[in-house]
Amino acid sequence: MKKKVFLFVLAAMLLSVRAYAQRPPRQIVIKLASMVPENTEWGQALNKLAAEWSRVSNGEVRLQVYANGTQGSEDAVLQKLNMNTIQAAVLTSFGLNKIAPDILTLSCPFLIRNDAELTEVLKTVKKDFEAQINSQNYFSLALIRGGWIKFFSRNPVFVPADLKIQKVGSIPSEPELAQAFRIMGYQVVMVDQSRLLIALRGGSIDAVYQSPMAAAGFQLFGAAKNMAAINIAPFMAGIVLNKHAWNSIPDRYKNELIRVTQRIGVEIESSLLKLENDAIRQMKNYGLVENQINSRQQQEWYNDMARVTPNLLGTTFNRAMYTKIDGILRSYRSRQ
Repeated sequence: MKKKVFLFVLAAMLLSVRAYAQRPPRQIVIKLASMVPENTEWGQALNKLAAEWSRVSNGEVRLQVYANGTQGSEDAVLQKLNMNTIQAAVLTSFGLNKIAPDILTLSCPFLIRNDAELTEVLKTVKKDFEAQINSQNYFSLALIRGGWIKFFSRNPVFVPADLKIQKVGSIPSEPELAQAFRIMGYQVVMVDQSRLLIALRGGSIDAVYQSPMAAAGFQLFGAAKNMAAINIAPFMAGIVLNKHAWNSIPDRYKNELIRVTQRIGVEIESSLLKLENDAIRQMKNYGLVENQINSRQQQEWYNDMARVTPNLLGTTFNRAMYTKIDGILRSYRSRQ
């Protein structure tokens, strides 16, 4: 009788072990919010990222993308990240600024002037931004260059004086840039992004500063038919997780998840450069005029900004980070 009981218990234990071994792995679902339309190259890249996460984690980590701004504004997304309603997000410079204020210094008008200068700056300061993000309740997976901000206006703009006689629309989510332009002497009018075209057509504003992709997407060039051929500032995007989600992922997958995210981030950067160029070309086909600016006119913009920069440091932009970036740029420009 004892032998039969022993064999029964042993069989039950073996069946339990086999059932445990065959049990599917625990699945961790990471909900990622994105303002990016799903039908764009960037949106498709995020879907590719989701597939890669599943592959490298053997199906244990599933990235669920909520595209098209369905999770609300960046402020709303940050609240949801903190509440763990969502666990990850694609944020622009202005959303990232709420986490790591030093990042906004990259957007100081006319500080960084072209792609080569941005590349040089990021070689040094990118790790500082990532460290600042990671010191909060977040983890930085990738920082991505998102293109350049340009002036779009009803009347041609070649020098600062041309723009100062026009009313410039600024969206409420970018108060720091609005403050910078006010200090520079511009007539700034706050307008929601969704109402910029209405404001341009109605005459309550005459100009905006936007990325070419946004100007094309919102059809702003239909009313603001001039684009000044000068880069105001780069803007960045970042893919971040909250710390709770990052800590829930098994350590054995983390390095590979970072690697594939950064690889796809590079692909996104390339697609954004193409999208920006395509947007400008398409807008020109429909009547956009690019106001070419010579070197003397360029210098007028730089001098106008240099005049007010001391008033912006320590308030709008971080003084220490500005000094660091300015030093990098001075050294780089002296070698060109």
